Formats: sequence, C-alpha cells, structure tokens
Amino acid sequence: MSSHDEKNLFGNDIPSKDPDISKDNLRKSITYVTDIFDERYKIFLEQVSDGVFETDIYGSFIYFNNAFCNTLGHSRLEIQGRDFSRFMDSENAKKAYETFTKIWITQNEASDLQWEIIDSEGKTRQIELSAFLIKDKNNKKKGFRGITRDITQKMKTIKALKRSELLYKNESKASRKAEQMARNLLDFVPYPMIVSDLDANITYLNPAFTRTFGWTFDEIKGSKIPFIPAHLAEEAKLARETLLREKQMRLETKRLTKDGRVLDVIVSGAVFTDEENANEGGKLFIFRDITQERKLELTNATLLRISTALPEYPVLEELLDYISGETKRLLNSESASIAILDPAQNEIFFLGAAYDDSEVKNRVKKVRYSVENTITGMVIKTGKPLIVHDTSKELDYRPGVDLQAKVHTKNLIFVPLKSRDKTIGVLAAVNKKEGSFDDTDLELMNMISGTVALSIENARISEELRAAYHEVTMLNKAKDKVINHLSHEIKTPVAVLLATLNILAKRLSPLPSETWETTLDRAKRNLERILDIQYEVTDIMQNSDFSGYHVLSTLLDECADELEALAAEELGEGKLIERLRRRIDAVFGPKKIEIRDIDLVSFTDNLLLRIRPNHAHRKIEIKKSFNPSPPIHMPEDVLDKIITGLIKNAIENTPDMGRIEIIIRPELAGTEFIVRDYGVGITEDYQRRIFEGFFPTQESINYSSKRPYDFNAGGKGADLLRTKIFSEKYHFSIEMHSDRCRFIPGETDICYGNIARCQFCRDKEDCYSSGGTLFRLFFP
Repeated sequence: MSSHDEKNLFGNDIPSKDPDISKDNLRKSITYVTDIFDERYKIFLEQVSDGVFETDIYGSFIYFNNAFCNTLGHSRLEIQGRDFSRFMDSENAKKAYETFTKIWITQNEASDLQWEIIDSEGKTRQIELSAFLIKDKNNKKKGFRGITRDITQKMKTIKALKRSELLYKNESKASRKAEQMARNLLDFVPYPMIVSDLDANITYLNPAFTRTFGWTFDEIKGSKIPFIPAHLAEEAKLARETLLREKQMRLETKRLTKDGRVLDVIVSGAVFTDEENANEGGKLFIFRDITQERKLELTNATLLRISTALPEYPVLEELLDYISGETKRLLNSESASIAILDPAQNEIFFLGAAYDDSEVKNRVKKVRYSVENTITGMVIKTGKPLIVHDTSKELDYRPGVDLQAKVHTKNLIFVPLKSRDKTIGVLAAVNKKEGSFDDTDLELMNMISGTVALSIENARISEELRAAYHEVTMLNKAKDKVINHLSHEIKTPVAVLLATLNILAKRLSPLPSETWETTLDRAKRNLERILDIQYEVTDIMQNSDFSGYHVLSTLLDECADELEALAAEELGEGKLIERLRRRIDAVFGPKKIEIRDIDLVSFTDNLLLRIRPNHAHRKIEIKKSFNPSPPIHMPEDVLDKIITGLIKNAIENTPDMGRIEIIIRPELAGTEFIVRDYGVGITEDYQRRIFEGFFPTQESINYSSKRPYDFNAGGKGADLLRTKIFSEKYHFSIEMHSDRCRFIPGETDICYGNIARCQFCRDKEDCYSSGGTLFRLFFP
C-alpha cells in the first residue's frame, strides 16, 4: 500500500490516529532498547527457523527475518514496505483482510491460519500463519506481529496420507505397500510426527521426531512415549478424550525430551479408523516445536519492561533487584542475582537479588566472600560466561554462599558484567526449575548483562559527580566567605586612610601645592579605587554585615559627652559629635533602599551631566537617541550603578576620537536601554566568561591603574557581574554582543588608544567598522 492516510490493512478505513499518543516517548523507549540489544536481538531472530514479521497498523511489513523471505519465496527488497495482498490472489487477499480486521477489532490472537502465496517464480505455496496485535505501554495499537512457516510439503504429505488411507480401505492386498510408501514419504516431513494404535502404542515415528525429542523408533516401538510432564497428566487425559470424541484435536502444551529438556509444542492430532472394523485404526500426531518462538516473545517483553523501568528506579539497588526478578522469571529459575566485585577488599557482594523466599534474599545480600578460588572469581578474571549443569560434579565449585545463605545450588549460569575494559561483576541464575541451562539461556543473559553493567557504571559516575559537585559547592561557599570577610576588613582601614589623607592635606596646605598635591591625589585615587571594589563586592554578595556600624554607634552614644568636652578643651566648641555620627553613617551604616518609578530619559541626562567632568579629558563623541519610554521601577542607587558602570566601561574600551551611542526607546511593554561603543571589542573566549565577575575584558598585562574613564583604565571586572545580579533581583534582562577589532584580534594585541595614531585606520569610519560592543537592557 502506498497511502497511509487513515487506512487499515489493504487500504480500508480505520479509526483515526489518536493525537494523544506520545510518539517522541515511544520512539525514545524503542530507540533505547534497540541501542542496547539490537545486534543480539537480530542474531537471535535469524536463528529461528520460522518466518518472523512485524507490520505497521496499515499492514505494511516493517521488519522480518530471512526465514520469512524463504517462506514467501521473495527477496527482502520485494517484501519491504508491502503487505500480504501483494503476494496473493484476490480470494486469499480477501481472507487476509478479514483476518487482520478481526484481530484489530477483537484484539485476540489468530493462529494456524492457512493461506496460499505466490512466490517470485509464480508458483503457489501454502503457508501457516499466527498473528496478534502489538500495543505500546499505553495500550495503544501500533501494528501486527506474527510467525509464518511453509507447509506446502506438509499439505502434500497429508494429501498423500489420505490417499494412503483410501488405498488401505479399498485395496487390502496393497495395504502394506501403501503403508510403506506413506512411511517413506513421512520420513521427509520436517515436523515431528508419530502414528499409534488406538491404545497409544507407537507404530511409527519419523526422523524429525527423533531429532527433536531424542527417541528412536526401535527404542519406543509398540510402547507409549514417556514425554508427558507429570503435572500435565490430567490435561493429556482430557485431550485424548476430545480426540476420540471429535476425531481431531489441537493443543498448545509442553513435552519432555529424552534428555530431560522441556519443550513448548503445538500438538495436532487425528483419528483414522476402518469403516468395516471400528476397532481397527489409529492416531496420527504432528508436533511443532515453538520453544524458541515463546522464548523470543518472553524475551522481547522482558527487555522492553527492563528498558522502560530504568527511569522508575533511581536507586541502583532497587533497579538491580528488579532486573534480577525479571531474569529469574525469564529463565524460569529459582533465583537470580547480581554479584559485584569490591576491588579494594578483593571480595564479592550481592547488590541485586531475587529469590522465591524473601528471607533467603535478605541473607544473600549480607554475604561477602573472597574472589579467590571461586567460580565467580574465575568468571570475573577470564571475562567468559560459564554454565554448571551439576555442582556436585564441579571440582571448582565452593559452597560458601550456600552455607552462609542456607540454600542449595544444583546448577547455575554465570555471565560477566563488563564495563569498558574490565569485568565488574557477574549476572547469575541458579537452579533451573525445568531442565537445565543451555546456550539459549546464555544468550538471553548476555543481552540483559549489558543493561546491568550500564546501570552500574551510570550510578558510579553519578555518585562521583555528586561528590564533586558537593566539594565544589563547599569550596565556593568558603570562597564567598573569604571574599566577604576580606571586603569588610578592608573597609575600615581604607576609611581611616582617606580621613588621614584629608588631615594631611590640611597640614600641608601652607606648603607649595606642586610639591605634594600630585602624590596625595594619587594615593587618594587608589584608596577610593579599593573602596569602590568593596562596594561592588557588597552589592554582589548581597549579605552586608553592619556589626562594625552598630559597635561604633554604641560607643559614640556612650561617650558623646566625654568626646564633646575633650574637643571643646582642645579645639574649641563645635558640632564634633554630629560630624562623627554622619561619618560613621556614611562609611559603615546600612543604605536605605527605596524603590520608586524613574523616568530613564531624564535620569540618564542628569547622570551624563554629573559624570562629564570625570571623562572631560577624553576625546569621545557620545551620541544620544532618547525617546519617551515607560518609567522603570527600582531603587535609584541601583539604577545609577548599572548605567554608570555600562557607560564607564564603554568609554574605557573606546580609543580617543571614538564614538559611543546611548539609546533609550520603548519596546513592547517596557523600556529598552542600549549602550554601544565602537571600541576594541571583546574576544570570543572572553565573552563566554564576561558575566562571571572580576574578569576583565582584556589581558591584565594590557591594563594599568589609571584614572577612571581613561582608555584601558584597568577595570576590576565586577561591574557586569553586579549588573547581572541586579537583573535577577529587579527582573530586567541584559544581553551583550561584541566583535573584537579585526586589526587586534588577539588578547595580547594592543590598541594605540587614539584613532589618529592607528596605522590600520585612514579615518574614524575605519575604526567604527572594525569592532565594538553592545549592551542591551530591557526593563519590562
């Protein structure tokens, strides 16, 4: 079918697709399972002799094994994306449509269907098919899955058998010859087949029966085959009664092999009698071994359950207990466990386990034993799986775990858990309930072991990440405490030094200013620089400590009278106490934060006028584009720091004769503020870290401790971090875009600081087009 628009199998209408189906979630689940198990799963399917197929809800084939191609007699390319109707005549296509429609509606499995198929050579083949509906974990229909087999030879055999019966009835003289001919023909039937008298004594069995169950005709001739499990004796009795009553029967059951294995089989039986003598006749039984088919279905369901359960078990031990339970159920064993190697102690311990008895499980999880001289240790060291069919005959088996956990191990299977280049433990199943462990069980265990090892490795990495994160968090807290403490410790001596410089300036005033003023200004400028850093750190840390302020205020209150008397005695009367109180408030006191509506245009105009003297010595063109905009709701002091910091950074990164643009305009339901400079720009590597704090936009070697607003004045790198923190606190956004000057692309390249001196620029426009930085603030 080429169209999938709301069509069912073979193009008929079906209910519309459910829009609530989470295709992404289903795709992720299927992809996860496929990533881990796809290779082993396909190998497993290709070992199945019957054809296996899957279709989507429209009947188009989306998966099939090579056996399916052989069954249909067409190549993989001829089958892919097509449906059964492409290989049938109209009558059989109609039967197929009715069958799949019934499966879709009733959601019941259809089995033992017989259709005619036309192969690639135009020949007609007869196939037997079983199919059922596929659903996802949300119980939504997603397609069909089934098993097919070529029964052309089988049908020819049945027809030949009927002809033989007819010859037996009508030509008594030729009966022995006809019987021999039938037996010779039946010898080539690929399915196990037996013929018995009415009392179930064997009169014939074909070679396929011997290959499947182990008994030869000479061993079993004239007697009953002991292959019915004891617990199915009543079921077998009812089946015999049905066969005698209805002359035919079909049963899905279990049968034993000669070596004790248990097979899942479908038994088809018929009774043939002599019309002239009712006591003459016999029974014909055809068996189909579906053990691999059932294991495949169970494996698929188990692997899907394990993959979808991974996110539901965040605790590793609980997840491994769950996987152990699924392994135990899949292999039909008394127990399953996951043993992990402790390399530090060279011991084995159980991290996951599943037992029929929960008390035994608890005892097993307390067991630890040495890796030396044990089967577990041997599997871990060699990295190879191991099956022990009888522990009493295994010389290397040590019953240490059995003694500690009070259990008895009869047989076992161990598969190594490999992570990267090492083996970290084993996945074990103990005491097969029916038969013994085989290579099929080993393959299933190998498929599950990959998920177990991946889960353990993920848990280990996750634990290491949590520990590393905890350590980094602790170090970061310690760093914050140190920075905060040093910031407050710096504040007092800097304030004292500034006051001392003011006193010193008064004392030196009688002397010529050219002999001391420059030195004093330099000292004062650098002390104010240190104080600015302290204020920025306080804004960033958002945890001001006013203990010093309270101590000084209390001392001043307690000693006010004594200080006034002392000052009057030494200096004369004055308002010394009030001046001291104002000084303490200014330096150490808490700042009052008042949030109000601010007109950004007038505020910025006033701010530019206030800071103009600070950069009057710079030849910078500041171009304004101010438009009336909605007011901004925040503290005036905070807004002052934000805008001053952005403009100051722009001026310090722009050479003389350069340009800075400041734009204010309404945007959506808010106000947009832009500062754009045509300066040196910021390198790409530095842009990623520009908001981290105390991270200058250039290499430290290119800075010098100049006056604020000088080119490359030596910014402290905290302005942008402080602005970023304010943006989170007062709910505005900040964006940055920067292009490094193409003439000085490296971090260590130096700008001349004046466009007129730049050897790369013929005029100012060359500089403007070479690089620059834009900061955008949006106040909603």
